[in-house]
Amino acid sequence: MVNHSLLRPLILLHRWFGVAFCLLFAMWFASGIVMHFVQFPALSESERVAGLLPIDLMRVVHSPAEAVAASKIADVMRIRLVERSDGPIYLVSGSSAVKALRADDLGDGTVRSAQLAGILATSDVTNDVRSVDAPVAAEIFSDQWTVAEQYDQYRPLYRVALEDRPGTEVYVSATTGEVVLKTTRRQRWWNYAGSVAHWIYPTALRSHPGLWAALLWWLSLLAMIGVGLGAVIGTSRLDLTGRRPVSPYCGWRAWHHWLGLCCMVFVLTWIFSGWLSMDDGQMFSTGRPTARQGRVIAGDPDWQNLPRDQLQRVFHGAKEVEWFAFDGRIYRRDRVNVARQQMFLSEAGPRGETTAREFLRTDEVDAAVGRLAQTCADTFVVKASDDYPAASTMPDAPIFRAKCGADWFDIDGSNGTLVAQLDQSRRAYRWLYAGLHRLDFPFLTARPALRTGLIVVLCGCGFTFSLTGIVIAARRLLSCLRRAAG
Repeated sequence: MVNHSLLRPLILLHRWFGVAFCLLFAMWFASGIVMHFVQFPALSESERVAGLLPIDLMRVVHSPAEAVAASKIADVMRIRLVERSDGPIYLVSGSSAVKALRADDLGDGTVRSAQLAGILATSDVTNDVRSVDAPVAAEIFSDQWTVAEQYDQYRPLYRVALEDRPGTEVYVSATTGEVVLKTTRRQRWWNYAGSVAHWIYPTALRSHPGLWAALLWWLSLLAMIGVGLGAVIGTSRLDLTGRRPVSPYCGWRAWHHWLGLCCMVFVLTWIFSGWLSMDDGQMFSTGRPTARQGRVIAGDPDWQNLPRDQLQRVFHGAKEVEWFAFDGRIYRRDRVNVARQQMFLSEAGPRGETTAREFLRTDEVDAAVGRLAQTCADTFVVKASDDYPAASTMPDAPIFRAKCGADWFDIDGSNGTLVAQLDQSRRAYRWLYAGLHRLDFPFLTARPALRTGLIVVLCGCGFTFSLTGIVIAARRLLSCLRRAAG
């Protein structure tokens, strides 16, 4: 056994770290279980496409080229044509701006009234709630579910309460008129016990991103130090001289000691990987492509060179038409539903395509990636079982990966989006965070029931271990209070 006097300073530190963080640890483990089953509210691609209306092409008077000119956006990379309750709309997007224009007169397509927002919200939802007579709409900048930066380009928002049985609330962008989020009462309640608690995510704090990130980073770091001290003390105080290991503690402290030893590896790796979740580019790269890289792979297309008969070529019954720039050329995809689309190369003259296909080809991706790096191996489609998996927004659509030395680039074959840049730092982060914190290992992701069982059992053990710490901390505080009172 190690001399107790040598451990005394560490024991004192660990004791008061435990008093400070025992409740936080219990909350983290319990909310982690909830988060595995109930994700933070987000609008899936299938929900978004399912809510779209078939485009009334007879009401589309102006061409996409005219919409680009009217938008005044200098670096247009995408144009979408969608149908809203108030008519067809062009959504013209650049690297830093998006503008909605009416397809009949190129007038401003932004939403300026709560009444229109309510109409757009109810036309997007399923038939069982379309009978709502007067949905309650309110203009907001952000709330608990839309405070994240991903909604910045859509603000302000209209929150529309449908007053239906599930308690559905729909968020409509004033900028584009699109539904960007739907939540239900069940989602909201469970997320207060899950993601909001786990990420310490109250709106008042999360609306200050720098302060929120710094707070979580320091709390996680200090908690990790406390766990590390406990690991050193717990292993040092274990007596291994006899036939079986013996703890010098009794009662709740013995339970805390034994549970800590059993959970030590998991708790250490879990809190370390949780701390890394707040890294956001400080030690590891983010993996997010830059706006410049997006412009480079898109190239510099001539939108005014689009054939004039583009609208006559659109598939009848399409719910969304998108023109996107890729390698300096313009492609069009007509979406019928979330799992079906038709793609064409939209160019004037013999280079334009009249035969439909579904996705980009490998040679087209190779040419575009050449804009980002000079020495790249041939691109290939990422398999679902890949150690570094990537998924398209469209089911079964290919994600192409190009390995250019130490940098890997992932491109969505359904729409030409540069999805990620995986350098060596990001590939290491994939294992240190996603692997350790979410058990996102290929062996386990291929066996979801086993992975779920392990997450519940391990977090349950961590929660029980934290409860013993709470009891010990409460007794310590009561003892201090009695001595102070005496």
